[in-house]
Parts: sequence; structure tokens; C-alpha cells
Amino acid sequence: MMEMSCAEHHNYAAASRFITLTVGRVLGALKLESTPINTEGYEALLGLVENTSSGDSFDLYYELFMHHENALEILERLGLAFDALKNQLFGYLHQFVGNQLFGNGNADKVAAPLQEDQNGTALVSSSTSKAMRWQNAAQPQDHKAQISDRFVDNNSRLKIAIVGFGNFGQFLAKTMVRQGHLVLAYSRSDYSDVAQKLGVSYFSNAEDLFEKRPEVVLICTSILSTEKVLRSLPLQRLKKNTLFVDVLSVKEFPRNLLLQNLPLDYDILCTHPMFGPESGKNGWNGLPFVYDKVRVGGDESRVLRCNKFLDIFAREGCKMVEMSCAEHDMHAAESQFITHTVGRVLGKLGLKSTAVDTNGYKTLLSLVETTAGDSFDLYYGLFLYNMNAMEQLKMLDMAFESLKKQLFRRLHGVIHNQIFEETPDKSQV
Repeated sequence: MMEMSCAEHHNYAAASRFITLTVGRVLGALKLESTPINTEGYEALLGLVENTSSGDSFDLYYELFMHHENALEILERLGLAFDALKNQLFGYLHQFVGNQLFGNGNADKVAAPLQEDQNGTALVSSSTSKAMRWQNAAQPQDHKAQISDRFVDNNSRLKIAIVGFGNFGQFLAKTMVRQGHLVLAYSRSDYSDVAQKLGVSYFSNAEDLFEKRPEVVLICTSILSTEKVLRSLPLQRLKKNTLFVDVLSVKEFPRNLLLQNLPLDYDILCTHPMFGPESGKNGWNGLPFVYDKVRVGGDESRVLRCNKFLDIFAREGCKMVEMSCAEHDMHAAESQFITHTVGRVLGKLGLKSTAVDTNGYKTLLSLVETTAGDSFDLYYGLFLYNMNAMEQLKMLDMAFESLKKQLFRRLHGVIHNQIFEETPDKSQV
């Protein structure tokens, strides 16, 4: 029970209700659907769409717009925030293309350098992808039943080399060490102290690391540096059938990059743990882990090694989803890119909690908080390296413009009626 003046309620409602309904209606126009790789943020947006589109009529939304003096200002600020985000994206894109044209084709030169600690994305290719397989994805308990019971002793231990030991690499290493795997690490920055605390052997150069002959090489570098790092690795020091694994947020680029740069004897597993240090801090149970066995040799030992690596995540209760890289990127354009875009647009408004927050508004505040923890470089990677992202941005832009036109068309009609249909009859005066 909350007692407040009508004026106070009026001011709070503009933010907590009008913004919530606006975002819900814009997203509703996109006809978003649940995917096999929904993130928590995307699930929240789907719930918001359902609540605002199915439960509230446009008349209610229009009344909020008409009878609150700040509604138009809020609508304008949303538009400016969205325009600012698009300009920022296209500014990065312009410089990226400029560097390719005039900077010796170095694609890893961008307006702001990416940091090593991000679980980034990568450049897509037009080459043919595998058939879609997510419908047959194994649930966590099914996957564990298939492989976990066989690895109960030291035979289950893998020697894993992590290339790129920033926040995400460290995050994965903690669980791997806890499960008993031997973890080695190499990074451009000096993380030797952190590695020692985690029980990880740290190497200052890749040659020394690969001299240890790891069974698995886990690429955890930033998105734009992936190609450069991969080509600099001393592959000749590895065993001829080493398993390479990536964890980037978009999958077709690393798939094609690994296929193009690794000898045919090397195995390739493309993965995307759809969680990070924040969302996975309380455990990985139920969180999606997407993987594509791009190239795994038929030898029993190589199949077993790949399954051992996947078992790291299955043992933690992850939802194991086997899916082609192309299918992943199509779904990720919605479940990740749209979520991050909405969160970043709202983040520019400086939204704050009010005394009368609705559940929908709390969802938006939580989304802003979650996306604010990721750098713009990660968001830029989601945009640049997923060929579906530009279309999603275009659709989002069109949906917002359509909603504004719908509001102003109704407003125009009201004023038109006042001017031409409600003129007083002079004979009645």
C-alpha cells in the first residue's frame, strides 16, 4: 500500500509505464519468437511483449501518451538514443572498412581496441553451413548419461591450453581446474599471478605453451584478434590431431577461419557458452551451451576427447544444444543482438527505479544493468560479425517509426475532428 499525491504518481508513471509499453509494442511488431538458445534477457523481453501486446489495447497506450505532458519528451529521447547507437555502430563500421581499404587490410584495427577478456563474435562467411540439428539437441541429463559415467577417474582428465586468458578465459578455467583437468594458459597480457591463484600453468609465449603438447587448444581471444592470433600460433609444435575449440558469440566466422587455417588432421569444435562471469556466477545449471562438431576424426580416441570436453559443461548442468553454426547465427541475431540493442538504447536514457515500478519496468532496468556490464566492443562484434544483425536493426528502426506514426496519426485525427467536425453551430449560440 503506497500513499502519494496524484502529481507524484503522474511523474513516476511516465517512466515506469509509458517507456515499458513503448518498448513492448516496438518489439511486438518484430514478431519475435522463442529460440533454442534464448538468453535470460531475451526471455524477459518475450515476456514483456506478451504482457504489453496481448493484455493492453492501443487505446490505453494512446491515453498514456496523450495525458502525460512528458510522454512526447520520452518518445523523443528514445528516438535520439536509438539514433545515437546507430551512429556509433556505423561510425565503427566506417572505420573498419576504411582500415581494410587504406590500412593494409588489417581488419583488427578498429576505432577502439577490443579487450582480451570478452567473449566476442566473429566475421561470417557465405560458405555453405551444416544442416540444422538443434531439434535433436540433447538435454543436460541425456548428455551426461551418454558420456559422464565413463569418466570417473584420471582417464577423464584433459590437458587444455587456453589462448587468451582474460576474464572469460579465467572464468572457464576455474571450473575446468575444479573438475580435475590440467589447464595451461597464454595471453598477451601478464596474468601469471591470476593463473597461479587458479591453479593454472601460465606461459608468456605460445611456443612454450605448445611444447607441452596440449590435447585441446581453447581460443578465448577477442573477436577481431582471432584471425591474427590463430595465424601466429606455432602449430608445428602440436600433435597432428589436436582439438581446436572456440567460444565466440557468433559461429560461422570461427568455423570458416579454423577450416581455412588448420591442417586437415586437426579436429574443430565450435562452441558458444551462452553465459559469462556475471550470468554464470551462481553455477551453469540450465544455461545453454551450443556446439557444432565441425570436424572430428572417426578414431575412437578423438571422438572420446571431444566428448570429454563437452562433458565439462554437461557435468555442470548446462543445456547442451547441438546446432549448426549458421542456425546459431540466425537465432543469435534475435536472442542476443536485439536484447543488447534494447538494453543499450535504454541505458542512454539514465533510467532509475521509482516508487511505483511495474514488473515490466523492473525487467527493463535489469536488462540495462546486464548489458551495461558488457563493453561496446562486444556489442559491435555482435553487429559486425552476424550477417543477420543489420536486418534486425533495420526492422527495429522501422517498428519504432511505425509506432510513432500510429500515435501521431491518431493525434492528427483528434485535432482534425476538433477543427472540422465540432465547430459550434452559430444558431445554437
